Amino acid sequence: MSAAGDRLQDIARQVALALPDVSHGYPFTPGLDVYKVAGKVFLIVTDDPDEQIITVKCEPEHARAQERGYVSITPGRYLDKRHWISLGPGPGITERLITDAVEDSYDLVAERLPRPAP
Repeated sequence: MSAAGDRLQDIARQVALALPDVSHGYPFTPGLDVYKVAGKVFLIVTDDPDEQIITVKCEPEHARAQERGYVSITPGRYLDKRHWISLGPGPGITERLITDAVEDSYDLVAERLPRPAP
């Protein structure tokens, strides 16, 4: 079953807040709910009721495959179009797909964080 826009956004928010060391707020504009790990963005939830999308980080090759596979996945809004994708409600946008997209984005950002000195 495909997730409606508000459900898509709610799922993304719940998944993000369940991950370790996540903070969120509205650093850019009141309409963009931004989720970060160690100060680095991994999820943006658009609060505009007419444009219910989430934007996540994605490996470029995987991003292009996702865009070809789903009509409501497009190059990332607001960010580098190679490394970010936006997901909107539509055919095939399931809770599992949303969860995987948010968790994968978090992992991509977290793995690039500097490691603490031993």
